[in-house]
Amino acid sequence: MGKQKPYSNYIKLFIYLVIIVLINVVGMTLFFRIDLTSNRLYSISEASKKVVSTLSEPLTIDVFFTKNLPAPYNNTERYLHDLLEEYAIHANKYFNYKFYDVSPEAQGINPSAQENQKLAKNYGINPVQIQAFEEDEVKFKKAYMGLVLIHGDMVEQIPTITSISGLEYKLTTAIQKLNNKISALLGLADKIQVKLFLSSSLKSVAPFMGLSELPEYPAKLKEIIKDVNSKNYGKLEYTYIDPSTVETDQPSWKKYNLMHLKWPDLSGGKIRAGSGIIGLAMEYKEKVREIPLLSVLRIPIIGTQYNLADIDQLEEMINDNLETLIDINQDLGYLADHGTPDISGFSPMGQKNTDSLSTFTSLISQTYTIKPVNLKDHPIPGSLNCLVIAGPTENFSDYELYQIDQALMRGTNLALFLDAFNEVRDNNRQNFGLNRGVNYMPLDTGFNKLLVHYGIDIKKSYVMDENCHKQRLPGSMGGGERPIYFAPIIKNRSINHDLKFMSGINGLVAVKISPLELNEEQISKNKLTAVKLFSSSEKSWEIRENINLNPMFLSPPPSTDELQSFPLAYIVEGEFPSYFAGKPIPEKTSNETDTGTNDNKESSVEPEAKKENNDMSKITGRGNFVSKGKPAKIFLMASSEMLKDTVLDPEGNSPNDMFVMNTIDAMNHRQNIAIMRSKILRFNPLHNTGALTKTFVKSFNIAGLPVLVVFLGLIIWLRRHSRKKRIQIMFQK
Repeated sequence: MGKQKPYSNYIKLFIYLVIIVLINVVGMTLFFRIDLTSNRLYSISEASKKVVSTLSEPLTIDVFFTKNLPAPYNNTERYLHDLLEEYAIHANKYFNYKFYDVSPEAQGINPSAQENQKLAKNYGINPVQIQAFEEDEVKFKKAYMGLVLIHGDMVEQIPTITSISGLEYKLTTAIQKLNNKISALLGLADKIQVKLFLSSSLKSVAPFMGLSELPEYPAKLKEIIKDVNSKNYGKLEYTYIDPSTVETDQPSWKKYNLMHLKWPDLSGGKIRAGSGIIGLAMEYKEKVREIPLLSVLRIPIIGTQYNLADIDQLEEMINDNLETLIDINQDLGYLADHGTPDISGFSPMGQKNTDSLSTFTSLISQTYTIKPVNLKDHPIPGSLNCLVIAGPTENFSDYELYQIDQALMRGTNLALFLDAFNEVRDNNRQNFGLNRGVNYMPLDTGFNKLLVHYGIDIKKSYVMDENCHKQRLPGSMGGGERPIYFAPIIKNRSINHDLKFMSGINGLVAVKISPLELNEEQISKNKLTAVKLFSSSEKSWEIRENINLNPMFLSPPPSTDELQSFPLAYIVEGEFPSYFAGKPIPEKTSNETDTGTNDNKESSVEPEAKKENNDMSKITGRGNFVSKGKPAKIFLMASSEMLKDTVLDPEGNSPNDMFVMNTIDAMNHRQNIAIMRSKILRFNPLHNTGALTKTFVKSFNIAGLPVLVVFLGLIIWLRRHSRKKRIQIMFQK
């Protein structure tokens, strides 16, 4: 054999190094990641990839995060790094991000960190106080944990990031919002009018009201509008109007809902009695948004106090109202008549309305523009993807049902939160508990005619469930828990996870809900598909008559034969057949005519048909009637309580919130957004186990494990003893 040349080893080493370098280069461009979490928490969704890959203008994300923070905040910073890196992988050339070093205030802080802190404050990112454990002591520190998104001239802040929960959803929706806002602003034909109404007469009484800064208010507001205008492509036009100098016959301010103040003679007659107007209005075409600048507080003993809107918060308020004026979000229809709950949240007297849907409105308005639909006055707009109908209590005429039917035929999805009963207050009826003076009357608005035709119906009953919410009783009532049977807890096994937007929903609480009844024959005849979303447990029963939801008077039925599971929510989809196919098209009656008509006046010119006594009933027409619709969906759940403020969480992080918002997204063809939102959920309940299983597990942990250890020890001792015997026998031989 010949000797190997000495330099061959060096050649091999060089080749190996080159291969290692090439593998690393390939790994930087061609690599893959595996996310093993159940809801893919550490991978961005398809919606996020689409948003960042379709940017049309540069987007920069500036992150201000203090370094070396204690747990769990250091994990948040690391997750944010990874998340933005993954955004960058799937984004186009317009996406950029940068982390700024903003060290906490301490002696010897470097100049660059000080500059970064000033930059953060200019963007509205301020330090927050966090709790840390150091040297067995609890200490409080100030830290920057926020970011700002800059897209064109638009700026959007996320001032505080203390958790990774929902971070991708916040970022993606913020980027999408900025994209939509730029497109909407550039497409405006006219400028948005910003009008300050401030009577000069108010300046004389301002010191008596504690409003010494009022005279400088117009100049300060002008500067704010100028700054906002520079960030919104110059689409705002500011006007200062002094109603004191405007003639009384000029109604320039009367169409706005502004605060009107009156006062008597003050300071011994030096200031004469008078009146004044104050308020800020933003207007674009027919849309108007009023911003109250003055609030009045009447405090017992102390008296009346007047507070001006903080000038530093006005920029944010103007931006929020600007977004609603130009409709940067997708439209969502909401039936605003027929006795449906109010979406504003306040009664005419300014008090909180407990039956309102203000929380639902607040959550949905983050990604949708709610369009109230007054069916009695106007038809349903054809541009809507979805119409929400929640808890109507007034009857629908055939003409109104025809409008809903034809909207469905055009492809408008229906999200129905209907009630089987109407709660009627009865002040003469004496009752104790949660339902004092309430009668539950079967509700028939006529809407069920459509549902039955499509193949689904609501049963006139309430579902009670032994698996329900438990109310904690105070010590004065004996303590313990009391079951609220009309609030069933929907377990994970009763939820359909086959639908993507339901995949992250692991539990729900239903309130005052009625069971649904599916007509399989009708569904098959109409060639529709019905998918059950969730149902009650097998320990459920119905109550139909003499309904009293006072927990003190509710109990499970004596026989288990009455217990069964009830379907509580369905989605029916397909090409729906019209309810009015083969029937005369309903006409709008005299009390349903459009506003502005006058039935008491007769025209001075008599129609030709009337003169000649022609029979007009012989003239018929079908208009734009559609007998077989485009593919559409109907979501049905028999409980409007699920949308009320008493059920939904203002933060939007509860399973009920997720279910409602995901359902609305699914009905608006935005399943990807729903899947992304579900990553926020941290509700993962354990599987239910019976009492026998619990006793066995507890006993095994207490006594079984020690016995098992002793048993295994005996086996090992016996094996060693046996081995010892064998060795002794071997040497004896």
